[in-house]
Amino acid sequence: MQYILIFTLLLNLLDAKSTDYSIIIKKPFNEVLLDITQDYNRNISAVGYSNSYKISQNQYQESYSDAFEYLSSLSNSHGSHMHLVKANHKANIILNKTISTTQFSKAVALVKTPTNGYFVGGYTLDGSLMILKLDSNGNQIFSKIFGTKNQDRMNNLISLRDGGVLSIGYSTTSRSPKDNIFESGLGLNDIYLTRFSKGGLKLWSKKYGTQNDDKGIDAVEAQDGTIIVVSSMEELAKKDLSLMRITENGDRIWLKHYESEDNITPHKIIKLRDNNFLLSLSKKDNLQNDQIRVVKFDIQKNILIDKEIYTNYSSILNDIKEYSNGNIIGVGHVEDAYNTDALVMLLSRDLKLLTQNHYGDENYDTFNAVTILNNSQAAAAGIHTDEDVQESNMWIVKFDKDLTLSQLPVEKSAKSIALYDKLKKIFHQEIEQQKLIITKDLKIEVIAKNLYFEVSKYKLTSQQKDFLLRFSNKLLPLLKSYHSTIKTIEINGHTSSEWGDLNFTNRYLKNEKLSMNRSYSTLEFIFKNQNQETKVWLSNVIKGSGLSYSENVLLNSYEDKEKSRRVSFKIILNDTLK
Repeated sequence: MQYILIFTLLLNLLDAKSTDYSIIIKKPFNEVLLDITQDYNRNISAVGYSNSYKISQNQYQESYSDAFEYLSSLSNSHGSHMHLVKANHKANIILNKTISTTQFSKAVALVKTPTNGYFVGGYTLDGSLMILKLDSNGNQIFSKIFGTKNQDRMNNLISLRDGGVLSIGYSTTSRSPKDNIFESGLGLNDIYLTRFSKGGLKLWSKKYGTQNDDKGIDAVEAQDGTIIVVSSMEELAKKDLSLMRITENGDRIWLKHYESEDNITPHKIIKLRDNNFLLSLSKKDNLQNDQIRVVKFDIQKNILIDKEIYTNYSSILNDIKEYSNGNIIGVGHVEDAYNTDALVMLLSRDLKLLTQNHYGDENYDTFNAVTILNNSQAAAAGIHTDEDVQESNMWIVKFDKDLTLSQLPVEKSAKSIALYDKLKKIFHQEIEQQKLIITKDLKIEVIAKNLYFEVSKYKLTSQQKDFLLRFSNKLLPLLKSYHSTIKTIEINGHTSSEWGDLNFTNRYLKNEKLSMNRSYSTLEFIFKNQNQETKVWLSNVIKGSGLSYSENVLLNSYEDKEKSRRVSFKIILNDTLK
């Protein structure tokens, strides 16, 4: 297998300094990260579980009449605990917390809340389901244990636009609790969904299924508030795919079973920016290796694109996300007869393979989840296993858009730090009034509501002109005093992503032209209101550009269209001074 060997950089990463953003968290016994997200303060949070061991003194003296009670007692000697990890932009761990619950439990999903906290979804080892609401420091606000009297399992917890969450998984078919222990078997499974409000109130809980073995895998909320559910349906050794659309109250609208000669396993579903859906699957080839299959379909279950991505080895994409340009990043693993490596792929918007990279040591490594960051990088969470070691470790990696490992930020020069401090000082009033924000990379974002552009407009309003005049009269004299340091002053125009019912190409081009016009209007106004000396200096450093909707503003994974219609400023220093 050909792959990129990165573990000369990963060994003892918590103690050693590396230029790559890759974090291995080592704790005793096996542990894993299963989901990842970005916080509003740009830190990265990931959730999974770690294990601890203790022996009950009465373990061998008690008798049990219920199978699940017996299995729960065994967990005292092999217990899993939900685990939350937070890392900053320098790859430093700033929170590494075991979430204590009354029962041993595993976390499988992480959902952001508007207060920068989390919903965490998981299940207990005795077959119950669990959601927790945490604050930004991982402290419990509340926890809910729910489910049937049978063995239940959660596979995902998805965010809903009303602030609530939907649990998706499966539950064993009902059986009599009076059966003797292990006598009747556990039966088959049904899809099991439960919806909660943002305050943790259970709104409804429903089961769906056939006479076969049905397992809920993932779900996503559509634009109209209905929910698309993806599940697997297994009969004997045959596994097929099922799609279901339900109302916000859980009533079924349509159900579609997709039968195939190949065993098909669903892994992830996402809603795309064009309001269609993308599904990540794996199918068995003639050699019984897993091959990747991605399917795009609309809300009426019409297949729009169906692509199979053949690789030399068995490959699976556990998670997928969409970039603002329509490209898709997927993460998972690839394996041969000798070892398993973590896999990251980039697909075009028409689902053609653009590039892929493999990361790992000579053992077992995989990525379970990926999130796209605000700066178009991506972060993945999963498992790393050291060579010749049997215990797995938590793993967080950050990628650039070409799927290479992101580099850790270098220390800024003294002049860069001084300029940042002076910018904050001269604009302290505007910052306090929430008219703009300034970041350490010397980017200035205009955030006041009355300074955003109206839909499809680029000409400056009187309020925008008044602000820009005061703004430039403060900014430019300061930057002129740093003239030997300043390389470029960028004025970037931005748009929201919509433009009527135009297709992707025309929508992008229209927004690109609009963003360039917004940039030019701002540049023109600032330039014309300077004296001749400043104009000469500005002509060598000022630059206008249109970024269309490539850096639109997101809130809870949804676009804030009003805040996206803006201009921003970026000060770039000479290379030797960065």
